[in-house]
Amino acid sequence: MKYLLIIQGENCPELLERLLRVCRHRGFRVQNINGETTENEKSLHVTLTVCSDRPVSLLTKQIEKLFGITRVAAIGQEQAVKASA
Repeated sequence: MKYLLIIQGENCPELLERLLRVCRHRGFRVQNINGETTENEKSLHVTLTVCSDRPVSLLTKQIEKLFGITRVAAIGQEQAVKASA
């Protein structure tokens, strides 16, 4: 199952490292990652596509606990297809 995660957090160098480490430890494979900073460069907006047979809640709950994360939203594969149609 593929999931699209939309993550917002503070713009610090170690945020992406923590994020990818949690994905690996929870058994999710990263298929696509895109990140950009806001104009004032204080916030980071990351769009992450992951896949796994595990429930995405196992990953999102851990990401929410990471220092510097302000928001996490997950969209399943079926929802992402409907949203883009």
